[in-house]
Amino acid sequence: MNQLRREKIGKYIQEKGAVTVKELSALFPDVSLMTIHRDLEKLEQEGVINRTRGGAVSAVQGSSITEAKLEARMHTNMKSKREMAAKALKLIEPGSAVFLDAGTSSMALAQAMPDMDVNIFTTGPNIALELARLSMPAIHMCGGTLNRFNQAVSGQSTLQMLEQINIATAFLGVSGYTDEGGFTCGKEDEMLVKRLMIQKAGKKVILMDSSKCGKILPYTFGNVEDADYIVSDGRLPEELMQRAERAGTRIL
Repeated sequence: MNQLRREKIGKYIQEKGAVTVKELSALFPDVSLMTIHRDLEKLEQEGVINRTRGGAVSAVQGSSITEAKLEARMHTNMKSKREMAAKALKLIEPGSAVFLDAGTSSMALAQAMPDMDVNIFTTGPNIALELARLSMPAIHMCGGTLNRFNQAVSGQSTLQMLEQINIATAFLGVSGYTDEGGFTCGKEDEMLVKRLMIQKAGKKVILMDSSKCGKILPYTFGNVEDADYIVSDGRLPEELMQRAERAGTRIL
C-alpha cells in the first residue's frame, strides 16, 4: 500500500511539475502529514522528485520545469499582464532609478513604458532592447550569465553591479507563490538577484497574476511581508489579500 501511494504521489508530481504538501494532503486525506513527508523523502532518494520548502518538484523533467520557454510564456495571460503594467507605471517617479526584473510581466511593463526621464536597470536583454525604442530613459544592462530559456542574466557580475546602485523602485517577477513557500523562482542565481533587490530597493513591487498562486518552485526570494506593493490581475486569493493587509503591503 505504501509503495502504491508513493507511485501515485510521484506520478502526480511528474504530471504537475510542482506541488505543495498541503495539496498532497488534500489529495490523500487519510494520510498524515508526517507520512507524506516520509513519502517525499523516499521519492527524493529514488531520484523521482526534489523536495522544496513546503512541497516538491519533479526531478524527471529536469531543471526546465522551473521555467517554461519564453516563447510560450510570452503569450500566456498577456491581457492580465498589460493591465498590471498600466498599474505598475504609476509607481515610477521621473528621474529615479528603477530595476526591471527579467520575465514576461516586466516585458509587458517595458512595452507600456512612456518616453520619460528615468534610469532603468534590467537583467533582461530582451527588455533592454524593447526599451531602446525610447529616447529619454538611460538604459543599463546588467552583465552576467544568460539563461536562454527566460532571457535573464544572473551571477556574481550581476550582483556586483547591482550592489553599487541605489534603486528607488524594483519590479520583481514571480514564478510561483504559496503561503508556505512565499515568492519563488526556479534558479538559484536569479533568486540571489531578486533577494538583493528586496534588501536594497526603496520600494519593492511584486508583479504577479493569479495564475502563479498555488505554484511552488525550488527557491524562495521573499514573502508578502517583504513587498511594498503587489501588482496583480485583481483575482488573488482572499487569504493572500488578508495577509497583505496585515503586513501593510498594498495590492493594486
